[in-house]
Amino acid sequence: MEKDLGLIRDKIMKLLLEKSGESYIDYAKLDEDVFQRRIESVFKSILQKNKELVLTRHEQEQILSEIISYLLGLGPIDNLLRNPEVTEIMVNGPNRVYIEKNGNLELTGITFRDEDHMMYFIEKIISPLGRRATELDPYVDARLSDGSRVNIVRAPVSSVGPILTIRKFSRRVLTIDDLINLGTLDSITAEFLKAAVISRLNLLISGGASSGKTTLLNVLASFTPEGERVITIEDTRELRFSREHTVYLETRPPNIEGKGAITIRDLIKNSLHMRPDRIIVGEVRSDEVLDMIQAMNTGHEGSMATLHANSPTEALDRLEVLALMGSNNISGEVAKRQIVSAINLIVHMNRRVDGSRKITQISEVVKSREYLLQDLFILEDEKLKPTGKKPAFYKRLAEKANYRPDFFSEG
Repeated sequence: MEKDLGLIRDKIMKLLLEKSGESYIDYAKLDEDVFQRRIESVFKSILQKNKELVLTRHEQEQILSEIISYLLGLGPIDNLLRNPEVTEIMVNGPNRVYIEKNGNLELTGITFRDEDHMMYFIEKIISPLGRRATELDPYVDARLSDGSRVNIVRAPVSSVGPILTIRKFSRRVLTIDDLINLGTLDSITAEFLKAAVISRLNLLISGGASSGKTTLLNVLASFTPEGERVITIEDTRELRFSREHTVYLETRPPNIEGKGAITIRDLIKNSLHMRPDRIIVGEVRSDEVLDMIQAMNTGHEGSMATLHANSPTEALDRLEVLALMGSNNISGEVAKRQIVSAINLIVHMNRRVDGSRKITQISEVVKSREYLLQDLFILEDEKLKPTGKKPAFYKRLAEKANYRPDFFSEG
């Protein structure tokens, strides 16, 4: 009868933990070399005392290697992290692991042994960062060494056990051609957006969660001409450009004592002293909006950011709300004037039912006392089409980017 090495491995791992009197979490605290020596010692002892575990030398080496790799990596979900087709991993307690693959959610057959088993791997992620997930601080944002974003929630917030969400960091940087091939936009729209970036228009990319905003921002920012100093500001670095003069800044969460936090707003304020030509904010979602808007209005043209919103109109409304949250000294009318003056173009994205991401609308922010948008491109019959309306910045596109398309023909 053929051996089931997987079952044998699991049995040895269970005995290993029982024999050592340590838990998964205890092992997470050990130095890696100490950890490996202890595992090897206990492994040999288990084989000597359990004569029914008959293994060849090769099988022993294989199982020991798997156990060490299992405990040093992220265990049941380690293979998912290595699978390039998996873009997101969602663990809803120890018994339900979902993945996003090709834009769609799938329930896997992968499980953790129990909550302690799952907490062992959670501790491995956050302990090196000086973070803890406790009942007093039950949700934590962190990241893996490869840049993948991690969110952790545990009791009392979660009633199904620990919840772990990992948004994987793509090792491959997509280009505009990739987005065209994926159907996110077409070549005509791509040329327009490239001209907008070269012409130093201030761009806001809006859309729902996981609609492709950051991916598009990364592509558009890569069109920034060499010779300009670009500063990017993010919670976790996702932007990567093939240009030389780029400075990447990241926020820092507070420590266990609640001190030492560095926010997006802190970094925007500091970046103004770093002689930036453009400031690119990965996502605006709080009181930093006012600082970003003021930067756009004071010589840092060509800056860009993303924002969660369901439409371009809602994006402007949300900017205003966030700006007012950031200061008690300005009125809604002043905030509105600042926003209208700063933003030239809103590119709106949507995640479709089939998992694909598409640009559905590109609108000019008309300079007026109220929020007024002029649609330049609109999605019709699954195709992004120019409306033909000429934007107020048309002359700027022609002079700075030599962009003079035929479809901007109306007054």
